[in-house]
Amino acid sequence: MEKSTRFARFETALGQCAVSYHHRSICGVFLPESSPRALAKRVLERAPDAVESEPSELAKGAIAALREAAEGKTTEALLALPLELSGVPDFYRRASVQAQKIPVGETLTYGDLAERAGAKGGARAAGQAMRENRFPLVVPCHRVVAAGGGLGGFSAGGGLSTKLKLLAAEREAQRAKKHSLALPYDLARAREHLSASDPLLKPWIARVGECMLARAPTESVFAALTEAIVYQQLSGRAARTIFLRLWALDGLAPTGLRAESLARMSEKKLQSAGISSAKSLAIQELAQRARDGKLRTLQALGDMEDEAIVDELIALRGIGRWTVEMFLMFRLGRPDVLPLDDLGVRKGLGALLKREGPVEKAELAAHGARWAPYRSVASWYLWRASELA
Repeated sequence: MEKSTRFARFETALGQCAVSYHHRSICGVFLPESSPRALAKRVLERAPDAVESEPSELAKGAIAALREAAEGKTTEALLALPLELSGVPDFYRRASVQAQKIPVGETLTYGDLAERAGAKGGARAAGQAMRENRFPLVVPCHRVVAAGGGLGGFSAGGGLSTKLKLLAAEREAQRAKKHSLALPYDLARAREHLSASDPLLKPWIARVGECMLARAPTESVFAALTEAIVYQQLSGRAARTIFLRLWALDGLAPTGLRAESLARMSEKKLQSAGISSAKSLAIQELAQRARDGKLRTLQALGDMEDEAIVDELIALRGIGRWTVEMFLMFRLGRPDVLPLDDLGVRKGLGALLKREGPVEKAELAAHGARWAPYRSVASWYLWRASELA
């Protein structure tokens, strides 16, 4: 009875995953497939006798730790999971132990992994060990890459796309630790002001509840603006995929995109990531300015007034006013930005006024004057009003 295999499926930031287990050990971890049915099929291919069931206490602990890992966070609980290693070759075990020592947010080449596992020159063997890894996330094979910054392979569910997502999630988690994300103003006070100054907005604030506006971490002005250029006029999912490809072209640097390497990158190579010609030229020019010290630092921009920042940044190729306004709100944490060109904000005010469609910019500007000095927070609530409408 103790050796009967069971499995449980569960949701994560990556999608639906699964874990198989015995009474006292974890047998396998499975990342998202094309569908829940395909995920169950993958489990049964490895363990034909496995039965889906409610997770045991051991499985519940594994699921909680794996959910954290899917968000880019590695916990002691994850590393302490008892793994079923019967039949795993000795070198594979040693390689797995060394892979678990790779810090979150960093990578190691197959060759270096092999050397640490006692097989110098055994890059191919290390690659095979990672391909046979039964426990992705627990043994972070996604952190092992090819020499020269190439991604290498990834045999777990989702393939290289999932590998990139995991590396990006870990980088984001580490970046959040290094950079202060606190807003320089009080959201509760902003809500009170908006509720008192606009009877039309007050019930929507009460309905939506606490404002979740937050600053997004970034290493530099260059990194933030490059990401903004990539995301322009694309859905979030498509833009994220392209941005991750760009990061891979830059060698998966743990510090994120680097101006020095992107300045040297050809337009053709940039376009291979799915970036348009116009955006490629904008990114190249921005990278050259940053490399040559002609782009202000975050600290320097933080000392400037909003409109002065707008005037300076919209002079750059590919950067418009809306992009700078998002930079002000979500990177610098400025409290009083009202993006008049934002369709969602204009639709949100239209919803408050019980109209179909967006209001004109002039009406938004006139009505929004009463929200100062917290028009950024008002914009956030208008986005939510547009969604609810």
